[in-house]
Amino acid sequence: MIQILLEVVPRDLSVVIQEVDFVKNKFKQITGINIPDLLRFENRSWDVASVVRPVFPNVIPHIRAIDFDLDNCEPLVKTLQELQIASVVVIKGDPPTDMSKQVYPTTSVKLIKKLKKEIQHLKVYAAIDQYRVGIKDEFDYIEMKKDAGADGFLTQPFFDMRLVDIFSEKLRGTEVYIGVSPVVTEKSQSYWESRNRAYFPKEFRPSLEWNVKFAKDVLTYCSEKGMNAYLMPIRINLEEYLHQIFD
Repeated sequence: MIQILLEVVPRDLSVVIQEVDFVKNKFKQITGINIPDLLRFENRSWDVASVVRPVFPNVIPHIRAIDFDLDNCEPLVKTLQELQIASVVVIKGDPPTDMSKQVYPTTSVKLIKKLKKEIQHLKVYAAIDQYRVGIKDEFDYIEMKKDAGADGFLTQPFFDMRLVDIFSEKLRGTEVYIGVSPVVTEKSQSYWESRNRAYFPKEFRPSLEWNVKFAKDVLTYCSEKGMNAYLMPIRINLEEYLHQIFD
């Protein structure tokens, strides 16, 4: 059975709980909640996850590798254990634009290896950025993360089924969540193209209709291929988006 994660941005805790409770009651297809760790918010992902867990047990916070000194990870390990966090996603993380927060030369690979050593029961997912470098280099990076102990992968959003197919072939036999995020304005498309180097096919349209159809196509594909999906409804009405996908 396909597993579907939903990303919930950790703004106000009360809003997060309302959204998670709504999703749990209205959309049984959603099997897990993902919490990104965003520096512009005061709530760290693992703290939000601990609040969400009683409502939605399968909650997965993001961990930014560059925020942690590899030789002093005891506070992070202790926090994850005390909060009874069962799964995390390790990403490299972007440095703060104003450099107001100290960062370290810790890589995703090194932090994955460290967390798997210190908390053996912890499920550690790694990120795939299919736009970061060439495909061959990203495939090599995937293998490094596997060797470090990664239990599975979450991808950046795809907008082209042909690219989904290429990465799915590489990831066959691995627990992987194919990312989908609605891009419904030309400004948002330009941001994805310039900031994240995302690829949009010629037939792409920045409309809710196109994005809903693509999300459905991905869910069907994942169901047929034994893969999972990861929905990231950024700057869009959550209820409308999910209703159009699942109703």
